[in-house]
Amino acid sequence: MRLARDDRSLITEWWFSVDRALLIAVLALVGIGVVLSLAASPAVATRKGLPTFYFVERHLFFALVGVMLMLLTSLLEPRGVLTLATVLLGVALVLMVVAVFLGPEVNGARRWVRFAGFSLQPSELAKPAYAVVLAWLFTQARARSDYGLVFVAVALYAAIAALLLLQPDVGQLMLVTVVFGALFFISGQPLLWAVAFGGVGVGLLATAYAAFPHVRGRFARFLDPTSGDTFQTDRAIQSFAEGGFFGRGPGEGTIKSVLPDAHTDFIFAVVAEEYGALACLLLIALFAFLVGRALMRYRHRRDPFTHLAVNGLALLIALQASINMAVNVGLVPAKGMTLPFISAGGSSMIAASLTVGMLLALGRRRADTRVVGRPRVASPLPPIGRNAR
Repeated sequence: MRLARDDRSLITEWWFSVDRALLIAVLALVGIGVVLSLAASPAVATRKGLPTFYFVERHLFFALVGVMLMLLTSLLEPRGVLTLATVLLGVALVLMVVAVFLGPEVNGARRWVRFAGFSLQPSELAKPAYAVVLAWLFTQARARSDYGLVFVAVALYAAIAALLLLQPDVGQLMLVTVVFGALFFISGQPLLWAVAFGGVGVGLLATAYAAFPHVRGRFARFLDPTSGDTFQTDRAIQSFAEGGFFGRGPGEGTIKSVLPDAHTDFIFAVVAEEYGALACLLLIALFAFLVGRALMRYRHRRDPFTHLAVNGLALLIALQASINMAVNVGLVPAKGMTLPFISAGGSSMIAASLTVGMLLALGRRRADTRVVGRPRVASPLPPIGRNAR
């Protein structure tokens, strides 16, 4: 089937306006994730007394669902992205409250809600929605010179931060804090406020360190490995030495047989051991291309909402991937954070797919209806205030 530029159907317009290079990079990551699931998951499933391909089948299912959601989301106009983000954020916040007070406790944390045989981590779904809604609030605050909307954004951050502390989930708290700070600064809010917010962020980290023993333990073991059990991190670092440049070969690694989180938090170490440092560099390059493409391609958009939202969404992907890989090589304390599109985990896969779907939707070239092929930038909202353009 061939698509013609003069065809005005929804699919044709999407195909000629979407960033195909970014789409291909994401699909490549999804495909690599499925292959790596075959490498890392069976040993973990067997050790847990589950069917051999239990995690592989789940990963494939959520990968297919994620790709469909990503493609459907990429069809939206910017206003539709904002509407989706607003609804998704509201639902995710309600589910986060349910998780804190009624959810199952796993390893001392209440982060999940369970239904129909599946576990859902609402904070994962809240992240991309939060970035988009935050971008809109800061954009409107700037256009109207209305600092009331800035306080709404601060209140929204405070609500999410409080729920994450109650779960507790310090890793996700770091992500949303950095995204808030970055969008606050990029949107041109008063510098003094930005400095004050930086102080609040430091205070939150200090509070988490003082209030949660597991956080103190992770920092202590990171600074002094002899102070506690560092087996998982030590074994992950060892896998890079054992894998060398080209790896020991598919299926020849041993880390997946000894680490309980080899298919999630430490899957990057599995890649290093079985496929080598070159494969790790390829993964890093794909993530760098995805984030760099989003930031560079859309940096000239005149619509400030799109510009801010794209920065927030790209930053989410960049931070989560960087933290996961840094933990695997011992550069930062263990965080319990997945590698987007690669690690097992339905919530993580769905959230990453929605994040990229929103990126693709916001970055599409929208052709003028009078002149086919002439790109124009569509604003998601009507002009507001005398400073709007």
